[in-house]
Amino acid sequence: MNQQPTSFRRIVTGHDADGKAIIISDAPPVHTQLVGGPGGPTFFEVWHTLETPVIIQAYSEEPAENGLVLPPPKNGTRMRIIEFPPEGEEIRKLTGTDAASKFSAMGDEKASTAAEGAPHPLMHRTQTLDYGIVLAGEITLVLDRTESIIKAGDIVIQCGTNHAWANRSGKICRMAFILIAGQYAGDLA
Repeated sequence: MNQQPTSFRRIVTGHDADGKAIIISDAPPVHTQLVGGPGGPTFFEVWHTLETPVIIQAYSEEPAENGLVLPPPKNGTRMRIIEFPPEGEEIRKLTGTDAASKFSAMGDEKASTAAEGAPHPLMHRTQTLDYGIVLAGEITLVLDRTESIIKAGDIVIQCGTNHAWANRSGKICRMAFILIAGQYAGDLA
């Protein structure tokens, strides 16, 4: 079974000196990172914005990145593709400290909500609204009190809830995520 991440094109458009639409770049994403070593997910950082509404430039430069960061910039957005390999025992046996370390490698240790008795060791929560779209394969969305298997074509609107992704399928699952910076209301904070 091939567990190597596959590549895809990222096409960025812009405007020429006459204001006409052009393609600025057509290549795989520049920033790719395997998280947690062999058996961990591969993150393909596609693009991010620093604010909304987005200031549209004639010629958009590659957004600067200082390593992998789980949430989008404050008031910004982030798009990424993640390839989740099948989940093995090494994931199921993670301790809270191990989980915090995994999220630290993603630039957001405080996102980890791992605790004794949690439904999954990689439970986490961020102040974001996320659109998660399964492109290939299937994965289980794990929440505090329920789970749901989602398959290719399914979309999850993840509203700042405590969750984890568990690939129990035996095959790689590829998902697209669009993350939008948010803020918890009242008692959700």
